[in-house]
Amino acid sequence: MEVAVYDIKGQDTGRKISLNDEIFARDLSEGNAEHTIYLDIKQYLGNQRQGTHKSKERSEVSYSTRKIGRQKGGGGARRGDLNSPLLYHGGRVFGPRPRDYRSKLNKQQKALARKIALTSRMNDNKIIVVENFTFDAPRTKSYMELAKNFKLDDKKVLLVFANVDKNVLLSVRNVPNALMAQAIDLNAYTLLNTDAILITEDSVGIINDYK
Repeated sequence: MEVAVYDIKGQDTGRKISLNDEIFARDLSEGNAEHTIYLDIKQYLGNQRQGTHKSKERSEVSYSTRKIGRQKGGGGARRGDLNSPLLYHGGRVFGPRPRDYRSKLNKQQKALARKIALTSRMNDNKIIVVENFTFDAPRTKSYMELAKNFKLDDKKVLLVFANVDKNVLLSVRNVPNALMAQAIDLNAYTLLNTDAILITEDSVGIINDYK
């Protein structure tokens, strides 16, 4: 597959670049593509969780342990201390406990999910290949001009570079809808959680060699 290469002004340079069909033009009807994406995204989001949530149970609430009413003759249920989960400010029943949300997924499935995500983005015309560029200085305005040239100033954009470009990284850091990533670090969640993906020419070479 060949696609056009654009400059940072959003103009077609007249050049073409080849994309690996095994990565950008897969047959998504084969196998269980949706389930593979589900497993990869579930693992990615689970690994981001701290798992430090905690609520106090009956034995951990700091209240007096004296019995608050006599056993019989009160005209109601027999109550114990103020730590009872039935009372206001009492302990919580079956509340959240600290746990580890991390899970494992083999490398083949993760690699396959990334290829499926790239194919899906290409099918939706969300991928644009741009010539290699950098900014003279770290300025948010420089990125906003770039996004405006591609009519993406109000979209969530992923910039894919072969290596970390400090000026570009600092330029997009304060933009809520912009993210910069290295081609080697792409994952299915990051690819699918965007409205547009701008890939530099050098990055294409790295992505084409995905195993």
